Amino acid sequence: MQKTIIALLSLVLLSSCGEKKQEKDLLITGNIKGLKKGTIYIQKLQDSTLVALDTIKINGDSHFTSELDINSPEMYYLFLDRGVTNSLDNNIPFFAEKGKINIETSLDFLTADSKITGSKSHEVYEEYKKIITRLVDQDLALLEKKLNAYKNGKSEEIVTINKQQENILKRKYLFTTNFAVNHKDSEVAPYLALAEIYDINLKYLDTIQKSLTPKVAKSLYGKKLDELIKERRKTEN
Repeated sequence: MQKTIIALLSLVLLSSCGEKKQEKDLLITGNIKGLKKGTIYIQKLQDSTLVALDTIKINGDSHFTSELDINSPEMYYLFLDRGVTNSLDNNIPFFAEKGKINIETSLDFLTADSKITGSKSHEVYEEYKKIITRLVDQDLALLEKKLNAYKNGKSEEIVTINKQQENILKRKYLFTTNFAVNHKDSEVAPYLALAEIYDINLKYLDTIQKSLTPKVAKSLYGKKLDELIKERRKTEN
């Protein structure tokens, strides 16, 4: 009888161990200095729509934690709902991957002050942004000049500015292609092809896809890039 009871207890213990909560493979921690009350959403794009993966209520303590499952490195977004305070600075994009990621920022300058650590994919993405931002700034400066030229009826200047903008666009496309090829072992490579230069000449997308390592080619964005290339081949042929 005693042996039977011990055996039953052993089965119960084994069963309870098997039902132990499984740990998530992505841990996001962070702090938004100055935030006293609000709601943080961890989001991602799904069928061209941002969907919330987690909702975190902030009430007094500006620190936050989110545990999620992630199958492949993917662009996520930290969105802050400030409640009664309206602000355009509410969104922080970050390249999520398995492991631990920390996001430190401030309420006053949510995007500008953001510092993201723990994600190798995000480090690669930041490297790309540092250079591409210069081209974006140059294009914005030209756009301002073009608007003034329109107001003053300077048609020749508009033609010149248009050519300069076309040159910047070409530089952006070529730089993004080279960056993707040079980072063929990072999931950021196919992401940039999809997000930044999806309408570039098909041969450049082919070049990026063929350069990808097998692991990256099988990732979420690697598969999406393959789908894009196949769709464009259908429509362009």
